[in-house]
Amino acid sequence: MAEQTTLCNTPGTKKSTKYGPEGCTGAALHCTIKRKREKRPSKGRATLPGSEEDMSEKKIRVLALDLDGTLTNDEKKVTPRTRAALDAAVAKGVTIVLASGRPTAGIMPLAKDLGLDKKGGCILAYNGGAIIDCKTGETLYQKRLDPDMVPKLCAFAAEQDIAILTYNKEGVVTERPEDEWAAREGFTCHLPMIKVEDLAAYVDYPICKMLITLDPARRDEVCAEGKKRFEGQIDLYPSSPFFIEAVPLGVAKDVSLGALLEKMGLTRENLMACGDGLNDRSMLAFAGTGVAMRNAEDREVYFGLRGTTQQCRSAIWFYSIWSGTSATSRIHSTITGCSRPSGARSLRSAR
Repeated sequence: MAEQTTLCNTPGTKKSTKYGPEGCTGAALHCTIKRKREKRPSKGRATLPGSEEDMSEKKIRVLALDLDGTLTNDEKKVTPRTRAALDAAVAKGVTIVLASGRPTAGIMPLAKDLGLDKKGGCILAYNGGAIIDCKTGETLYQKRLDPDMVPKLCAFAAEQDIAILTYNKEGVVTERPEDEWAAREGFTCHLPMIKVEDLAAYVDYPICKMLITLDPARRDEVCAEGKKRFEGQIDLYPSSPFFIEAVPLGVAKDVSLGALLEKMGLTRENLMACGDGLNDRSMLAFAGTGVAMRNAEDREVYFGLRGTTQQCRSAIWFYSIWSGTSATSRIHSTITGCSRPSGARSLRSAR
């Protein structure tokens, strides 16, 4: 667009003040800049921040979605509008990846409910510890926790007087199923809580992760202590105010998504990722297009205002339908809250 030179008409400013497309040259930031009318996107389509020239010629082929706080609402359900958005994305040839810290058994019912077992799609479970093809059941990627770490982690939890759990084929196994924070994992995954007397002795099978559950007031302190204790052996990081993930070194959502993309012959520029938790930060930074929900826990990283998850539920709708499938050039954005797509007006660059 050619630069325009126009007199500033704001009361109280010198009439000789001039301004161009970027603002008033006399530093009168209150000026309203008159520009040539730009072509607006057609109905049902919007562009992300940045000019159309910045758009990558590559297409978004993979949409990775965190579940709790992103894809599902507070009742752990997917709304009809979001379902329609996912169907539209699949129709455009996009592969849906349900990316969660939940175990595979805690994600598969939702995948089937969304029809991914028939339409195709993937489950990223255990924060990246495993990726499963929903249609074939094939394990595409997997990292196991060192068996020697199980008794060590159980001893650490006992010292801290907090609950720790893992999973079997039937549900969530723990010595403290009545613990209010441990019970939240059963609610989240829709899996039964199974009591065992000695978790370390019980786990004689391969597992991808363990989960420490505790009062949010203690999370950061316990996580820091655990990182010191197990440095160089495993990775520990929070995934919610009351959960700390214990996973093999290097396991994270971005790493497993990178492996999946390589298997598909794609790059990270073909990936859009949406999330709200601390365990989502790596995949949002990795993706060609990263979308943080308004309810994202870490404001400093996501530049988002805190709000309810329902306010942000239309973010998936907005990005997958209005933005089409064109990826931008490494643009990371934060949805700061909207109740419907037409209200998705506040986008902020997070990188």
